[in-house]
Amino acid sequence: MPELKTQGLELKPILLIEDDSIDAMTVKRAVNELKVKNKLTHFTNCEDALEYLQSGADRGACVILLDLNLPGMNGVEFLKIVKADGVLRNIPVVMLAASQQEEDIVETFNLGVAGYIFKPANTKKFEEFEPIKRYWTVNKG
Repeated sequence: MPELKTQGLELKPILLIEDDSIDAMTVKRAVNELKVKNKLTHFTNCEDALEYLQSGADRGACVILLDLNLPGMNGVEFLKIVKADGVLRNIPVVMLAASQQEEDIVETFNLGVAGYIFKPANTKKFEEFEPIKRYWTVNKG
């Protein structure tokens, strides 16, 4: 599927890696409410998301929203692989985390994470998602 274009710009998708359907719906609703034009591509595990990212430069992402605790490969393991990859390392990663454990936060920031949204994300408080709209996407009208 070709990337969405607006005013001559190619819009890369927002990549959501989240296994919880309620949390994924919350993120999708926030992206909709903020009128973000970028397509939201959703994966429920890191392995499939990594395969998608490594399948070609044309399938990159403008930002990755990454759950910390996932079955199989977890968010930290995924982040280590992405940040070690010469092409993928420049994609900003925002962690979605239920835990506010300091060691997780420090480890992911040391690996180059761009920020955190703590769950449960509240669609009534869209400011949690504003940086995504402002810095990495294009919004509608």
